[in-house]
Amino acid sequence: MTGMQERTAESAAVPDAVNNYVNGQWTKSSGGEEQAVVDPATSEELASLTFTPESEVDHVVSCATEAFEEWRRTPAVDRSQYLFGLKGELEDRSEEIAQALSREHGKTVGEARGEIRRGIENVEVAAGVPNMLREESGIVEDVASGIDESAIRQPLGVFAAVIPFNFPAMIPLWFLPYAVATGNTFVLKPSERVPLSSQLIFEAVDAVGFPDGVVNLINGGEETVNALLKHEDIEGISFVGSSGVARHVYETAAKSGKRVQAQGGAKNYAVVTESADLDRTVPNVLGSVYGNAGQRCLANDVVIGVGDVYDDLRDRLTAGAEDLTVGIGLDEDTDVGPVITPESRQRISDLVDDAVEDGAELVLDGRDFEHPDYPEGNFIGPILLEGVTSDMTISQEEIFGPVLCLASVDDLDEAIEMVNGTQYGNASSIYTERGGEARQYRHEVDAGNIGVNVGVCAPMGFFHFGGRKESFFGDLHAQGEDAINFYTEKTIEIERWFS
Repeated sequence: MTGMQERTAESAAVPDAVNNYVNGQWTKSSGGEEQAVVDPATSEELASLTFTPESEVDHVVSCATEAFEEWRRTPAVDRSQYLFGLKGELEDRSEEIAQALSREHGKTVGEARGEIRRGIENVEVAAGVPNMLREESGIVEDVASGIDESAIRQPLGVFAAVIPFNFPAMIPLWFLPYAVATGNTFVLKPSERVPLSSQLIFEAVDAVGFPDGVVNLINGGEETVNALLKHEDIEGISFVGSSGVARHVYETAAKSGKRVQAQGGAKNYAVVTESADLDRTVPNVLGSVYGNAGQRCLANDVVIGVGDVYDDLRDRLTAGAEDLTVGIGLDEDTDVGPVITPESRQRISDLVDDAVEDGAELVLDGRDFEHPDYPEGNFIGPILLEGVTSDMTISQEEIFGPVLCLASVDDLDEAIEMVNGTQYGNASSIYTERGGEARQYRHEVDAGNIGVNVGVCAPMGFFHFGGRKESFFGDLHAQGEDAINFYTEKTIEIERWFS
C-alpha cells in the first residue's frame, strides 16, 4: 500500500479539562466514574471526563426549566441575535475546533473543517427562524360569520440531544440552534469518546452570553442518557447513533410522552450505470466510501456496477484506493485517518473475515497497516471486497470503516432490488448521465436521502435530514422546517368580538 505518513503532525491544542456547562457556569461533575479521552491516532490520553449522575441531571433540567419561562417570552428577533453572535464566535474559533476535533476523533483536519462549516450553516438557518415562524402566523378572517382563526407557534420547554462520536461538532448544531431560536431551552449530552469539540462550542456559547440556563452541557454515559430520557420535565429528545440504541431511545422517551427524533444506523448503496462519467464518478465514490475513515451514516460502502461498466469501474476504484494516504488527521496530506477505537478496528476486521468466508474476494486488505510513527494508532488501510452478494452479512450490516464492497448486476431493476433489500433506509446514490435512470431511482429506492452523481448526499441546513425504515424512529427529522415543527406546537385561536 502506498502513501504511508512518515512525519509527525504538529500538535494541536485541546481543552485542558472536560467540564459541564450548567446555568451559565462551567462546573465539574461530582460523579465518581471517570473515562479517558484518547487520541485514536496515537493512543495518547488527551483529557478525562467525569460521568454526570442522575441526581445532577435533575439539577441541570431544573435550571433549564426555570430559564424557559423568561426565554420563551423573549421576542424571536432578539433570540436570533444570540445566534448571529454564536455564528461569529464559531467562525473565529473554527480552526481551533477543527484541530481539536481531528485530535479526538482522528478524521483529517480538512474533514473537520468541512464538518464545522456544515454546523455553522445550521446556525445561519436557525437565525432566520423569526421569518419561518411569521409565515405560519397569518389570520384567516371570516371563517364563519364574524369569526377569525389563526395558528400560533409556541415553544414547549426543555429539549435534550444525545450525540454520537462520528460528527461531534456538526451534529450538536443540528439541534441546539433550532431549539433555542424557537424559544425552548436545551441540554446537550455529547459522546463520552469525543467531548472536546463540544467543550469548544460551549466556550463560544459562553462568550455570546446566552441567559443562564438556556443552553447547557453535561457529560456522561448510559446513566446520564437514561436520566434524560425519563425526566418528566424534558419535552423532547434528539438522538443520533446505532439503530439498536435509537430504538431504545424512541421507545423509552415516547413511553413518557416525549417528542422523539432518533436517527439510527445505515447501509448505503451506490449504483454506477453504463452511462456514468467514470472520470468524475470514481473520485466521488472513493470520497464517499473512505472519507471520515468510513465512519459516517452517509457512506456508500456497497457499490453496484450495472452491466458492462463493472470491470472498468472495479479497476479504477482499486487503483484509486491503493493511492490513498493513510495517516494522522492533522497531516494535510492524509486521506484516511484512524478509526475511533481498537474495538472498532477489530469489529471491522471480523466483518471482513466473515465476508471472505461467505465467498467475497479480498482485493485490497489494509488491516495489517501500521503507521511507522504511531504504532499504537487504530489505523486501517483501504479494504476492497469483490463479489459481494445481498445474502452476505457485510452487505446488510453497517461497517463504519474504510471498506468498499463491490457487486455486479445486469440491469438497474436488479440493482434497485439489491439496494432496497436491507433493513435500513438512510441514503443511496446513483451515478448516471441519463435522466430516466435517475428518475426511476429516486422514485423506487426506499431511502430518505438520494444522491444523483453525489456520493455523500448530506442535505443543506434548510432541508431536513432524511431517513426511513430502521434508520429513523420518529416523525420529524433534524434541520429545516422539520426542526421548527419538532420544537414548537401550534395553538389554534378562534376569535369573535361581540362589540
